[in-house]
Amino acid sequence: MTAAVPIDPEVAGQAPPVLSRNLPGLGHLLELRRAPIDLFWRVRNECGDVGEMNFAGNRVVLFSGEPAQEAFFRAPDEQLDQAAAYPFMTPVFGQGVVFDGTPEQRKQAMKNQSLRDSYMRGHAEVIAAEVRGMLDGLGDEGEIDLLDFFAELTLYTSSACLIGKQFRSELSPDYFKIFYDLEKGTDAIAYVNPHLPLPVFWTRDRARRKLVAKLEALFERRKHVEGDQRELFDILLSLRDAEGQPRYTIDQVTGMFISLMFAGHHTTSGTAAWSLIEFLRHPEYHARVVDEIDGLHASGGDITYQALRDIPVLEAGLKEALRLHPPLIILMRKVMHDFHYDGFKVPAGKLVAVSPAVSNRLPECFPDPDAFDPARYDDGREEDRQNFAWIPFGAGRHRCVGAAFAMMQLKSIFCVLLREYELELCQPDASYKNDHSKMVVQLQQPCRAHYRRRR
Repeated sequence: MTAAVPIDPEVAGQAPPVLSRNLPGLGHLLELRRAPIDLFWRVRNECGDVGEMNFAGNRVVLFSGEPAQEAFFRAPDEQLDQAAAYPFMTPVFGQGVVFDGTPEQRKQAMKNQSLRDSYMRGHAEVIAAEVRGMLDGLGDEGEIDLLDFFAELTLYTSSACLIGKQFRSELSPDYFKIFYDLEKGTDAIAYVNPHLPLPVFWTRDRARRKLVAKLEALFERRKHVEGDQRELFDILLSLRDAEGQPRYTIDQVTGMFISLMFAGHHTTSGTAAWSLIEFLRHPEYHARVVDEIDGLHASGGDITYQALRDIPVLEAGLKEALRLHPPLIILMRKVMHDFHYDGFKVPAGKLVAVSPAVSNRLPECFPDPDAFDPARYDDGREEDRQNFAWIPFGAGRHRCVGAAFAMMQLKSIFCVLLREYELELCQPDASYKNDHSKMVVQLQQPCRAHYRRRR
């Protein structure tokens, strides 16, 4: 397998081929906004494993195919920097947080004890209780919008587990609506300038100001409640520097909250919706999932972390939904030092990328790649063991640290939801599709389902 190897910086390499239809000034930006996955496939089909796109002057070299992707994921941070590739996300997360922060600030923002195995054991029961709380408000029969339902639910489950139960108790449905408006600010035009005077960016900025104000009021209330258990953000706000000044402002803590919710809420809500859609599209498989869940309950067991580790039918279906509908369709790095691969040279300053949406459907890695086939994960096939091809959670040193939590969260949700309700899709099948007009991908609304309480 070909991989990146150290090469003398003076050694010349071939420039990657540039994709055709490179419009003056805009490059491939309009194509990115209109049909990004088609664009990425066009790069692979026209240029091969390595090909260059142009996003209004931002040159992005796409690596596709398992060997090229392995080179991408194995490269050290000093050469391919993740944080430097996302300056257009600073208005969403805020100054000095995540991609805009120092290495220490980024480490603190992403560090969370709740993702450790010892804590995960308690999360299953917490999530199950949150699901039951949501279901209590549904009644015996009706319709839900899948995006709204799972977005609200995972806001509560993620915040209860990753931040704290008391913090979660302060949240209301309007928080997930604020996130919708924040996500509008991830329009591809942000590659040009994320501060242009455009309605999508005004909406983004208003949403962030609203979120800062709500969290400021929330933390002020918590300061005056006696006996409150100190949770993640209470501790961060209490930290002081050498001069006795707060180490983190409300704005920065808001950015950390946004980063946690983008990682633990946005991606899981979309995957939950798509998993349910795929189950309902395949009734025989859906019946197997329900039988497995009923068997778990019939044995008298609770929804525990250990019990969730042994439900292979549901797990395989979730993995297949992740393969077909990865929550992130492009992962990028900035080249800090010239990067060489297979005779190609990508000079410092350009961006390199891989696309999970392309990788997860490579026919050489996944036979019949467009088919929903959970048997891919059976013993003897185990197609998810292709570490640099099956990449809904990324791979290598930057593989999603919350992958295990996300899978456990999804299992917990479905073990309660499908035990309590029968569901069916109530729109034409083709109407269930993703909205790719933003870099943060979500289901296109409406995406409704009918539910009926099981007898």
